[in-house]
Amino acid sequence: MMMNIFKHNPLIILIALLLLGSVNGFSQTKYVMAASPEFKVDGGSTLHDWHMVSTTAKGEGIFVVEGGQFKTAKSLSISLQAETLKSGTKGLDTNAYKALNTEKNKEIRFVLKELTGAGASMVAKGDLTIAGVTKPVSFPVKMTANAGKFTFEGSFATKLTTFNVTPPTALMGTVKTEDDIKLSFKSTFQPTI
Repeated sequence: MMMNIFKHNPLIILIALLLLGSVNGFSQTKYVMAASPEFKVDGGSTLHDWHMVSTTAKGEGIFVVEGGQFKTAKSLSISLQAETLKSGTKGLDTNAYKALNTEKNKEIRFVLKELTGAGASMVAKGDLTIAGVTKPVSFPVKMTANAGKFTFEGSFATKLTTFNVTPPTALMGTVKTEDDIKLSFKSTFQPTI
């Protein structure tokens, strides 16, 4: 009975072929973060500018790839241990970890909610958790592809107080950290084949 429907109705055959073609044209694949990502926090104080860098993080996502081209991310989450952020100055690191309350809030985490745009220029929207406080964020992302891997990089400005972090002070309050910070990142994702 089913064969008779396909045999005598060319429209159904055409629809079936189109569906098969679209299924073969794109795929949703799990990707994981490759080694050596870079996450930076830049800020200032009454004494000098400072920055902290982490090259250790974990991330995974489900990407839609069509004809070898990245189309979008269905999901993406990234986490790093807050104490992997290092400035090169022990006192600055200690003050930062205290302000972030890293004994209680060990992770900094980003969970993607939406990725819009196409090609190299996109906008990511998601939830960023710092010091146990989660806030929605939106920022531009530049994407490049190389040998089946996708690299994302970007930066955006925010404030420590947005995440209920009191800007640290030092030397009995004479050195004060500014509230404004810039977060930047560069990370590559590869398929889990």
